[in-house]
Amino acid sequence: MNILALEPYHGGSHKAFLDGWQQHSRHAWTVLGLNPNKWKWRMRHAAVTFAAEIGKRVAKGEQWDLVFCSDMLNLAEFLGLTRDALHGCPAVAYFHENQLTYPFQHPDERDYQFVFTNITTALAANAVWFNSQYHLDEFLAALPAFYRQMPDYRPHETVAQIRQKSSVQPQGIAALVARPPRPPGPIRILWAARWEYDKDPDMFFEALRLLRARGLAFRLHVLGQQFRQSPPVFAQAEQEFKAQIDTWGYQPSRAAYRAVLARADVAVSTAQHEFFGIGIAEAAVAGAFPLVPRRLAYPEVLAADEPGHDRFFYEGGAPELADALAHLARKLEHGDLWDGDPELARRIVQRYTWPELAPRLDAALETAAANPG
Repeated sequence: MNILALEPYHGGSHKAFLDGWQQHSRHAWTVLGLNPNKWKWRMRHAAVTFAAEIGKRVAKGEQWDLVFCSDMLNLAEFLGLTRDALHGCPAVAYFHENQLTYPFQHPDERDYQFVFTNITTALAANAVWFNSQYHLDEFLAALPAFYRQMPDYRPHETVAQIRQKSSVQPQGIAALVARPPRPPGPIRILWAARWEYDKDPDMFFEALRLLRARGLAFRLHVLGQQFRQSPPVFAQAEQEFKAQIDTWGYQPSRAAYRAVLARADVAVSTAQHEFFGIGIAEAAVAGAFPLVPRRLAYPEVLAADEPGHDRFFYEGGAPELADALAHLARKLEHGDLWDGDPELARRIVQRYTWPELAPRLDAALETAAANPG
């Protein structure tokens, strides 16, 4: 099939998803993406911008069997603007995140128009894919309460309509990476996430303070996308843990990023909200021990029939995280962080690697195209 992929925010995990899938797909792809800047404006204008480009391409003879877009596109607007050019081409919408349950530091930051963009995109799509069951369930569960805020004409029937066409299709990650021999030294702790408050960096650094107060040595890798107004704890921590830091900040390439993952012993998440947990999955496939809260999408992403996966979860706040890290540090000192099974996490997340996932996603596209109703 010929797939037209539209990504209004073509950067970060959105770009990595399309790049990875396209490289391993049996389908032909036309990927149109916009620079990952000013996400609100991207959601506002992308339908018009893409429609103009599609008009030019169709005039030159290009055509496609299916439209694939992310939740950042107003799909209903786009399909309305291209109804003559695309002639009823079926569409699949992929929800990396959503604007209804995405956490904002201040409640008045949520723009209800963007929520309705997600809703109309889901209604306009022939199939709606969420990156985890947790994400799908959370979005659909939040819709009724959102509708109740409307003064009238509450479209409660759309919850069932969206649920009927929704399914879970996880995000993909690169295949297994070679892990270099571990040099001697203390436990190497990785934190890789967007530098925003919903990832709770304050809790992470508080746990490190507790570790240091116990006299436990550690090395530190802190990665992630930064913004103009990142939480102030990062500037403070960069000075506070200067003696422990091996890697700090956004990496210049995917290769550099993956090389850091392969050097970490433990990958920590302190997220208060996570729709999938791509950073943890990537760290696990690189051989790091995932240490994550027992909530959000993590129990789903790291669940498996493999015995022993339960050891990846902690419950509580900074003290409990510090206890878990101290326990792992002691195990590492005795030479066996993994209790004799160093491939456990890799086996669990291998199902998300592109060689395994891409054929399943390709088949799901074919099903969507064959059953457009």
